[in-house]
Amino acid sequence: MQLFAILRQTGKGAYAEFLPRSDMRKRIITEWIRIIVGLFIFSLGVHLTIFANIGLAPWDCLSMGLSYRTPLSFGLCVTIISVAVLMVDLLLKERIGYGTVIDALITGTFIQFYNDINPFPLNESLWKGALIILGGFVIMAIGMAIYMKAAQSCGPRDSLLVGLGKRMPKVPIGIVQIIISGVVLLIGWLLGGPVGLGTVISTFGGGLVMQFVYSVIHFEPRDIKHRDIVTVTKQFISDSENAA
Repeated sequence: MQLFAILRQTGKGAYAEFLPRSDMRKRIITEWIRIIVGLFIFSLGVHLTIFANIGLAPWDCLSMGLSYRTPLSFGLCVTIISVAVLMVDLLLKERIGYGTVIDALITGTFIQFYNDINPFPLNESLWKGALIILGGFVIMAIGMAIYMKAAQSCGPRDSLLVGLGKRMPKVPIGIVQIIISGVVLLIGWLLGGPVGLGTVISTFGGGLVMQFVYSVIHFEPRDIKHRDIVTVTKQFISDSENAA
C-alpha cells in the first residue's frame, strides 16, 4: 500500500512528506536511490520476457543478437547499446538527466544479474510463455513508474523517440515508434536474435499493459516535470553551499 501511495503522488511533490523542502541535496540523493530501485524492478520484468522464451521485444532482440555474435554477455550488450543510443540523444540535443545516464549504465547489469541467478530452465510452453511475458510487462511498468517519479529525465530510448519525433513533426509519434522498432528488430533478427510470438506481444501489447497498470495506480507520466543534469547539479551544489 505504501508503494501505491507513493506512485500516486505527482512528480513535483513526491517526497513532500518524507523530506524537508529546504533539504534539496538529501532529496536528490533519495531520487537517485529511487531511480536505481525502479530500474532493479524494471529489469526483473525484462528478465521475465526473456525467460518466457517465445521471442523478444525489438531492443532485447538486438541485444541478444549482438551477444550471439560477440563474446559479450546479454547484459553487457544492453549497456553498450544503451550508451550508444545515449550518444545519439546528445547529438540530437535532447534533454539528458541523471535518470537517463543511470538507466544506460546499470539496467543491463541488473538484467544479467537476474539471468544468472534464475535456477529454472527456460520455458517451453507457448501459452505459459505468453502469461510470463505479460507478467513481465506489469513488473516493467511498475519499475518505470517508480524511477520516472524521480523526475530526472527518461531512458535513452525514450529520449531517442522524442528527438526523432521532433525532426519528423508531420509523422505521428506512434508511427515514429514503429519505424524505430522495425529498424531495431530487423538488425536484431539479422544478427540472429530470437523473434516469435513474444515479439508480436511486446510490440503491440506492451503499451496496453503499461497503460492498464498506470490507470490502476493513477500514474500519468506526462504530468512529470523532468529536470536535466545541469538543473539537478545546480540544485545539488547550491544546497551544498547553503549548508556550508
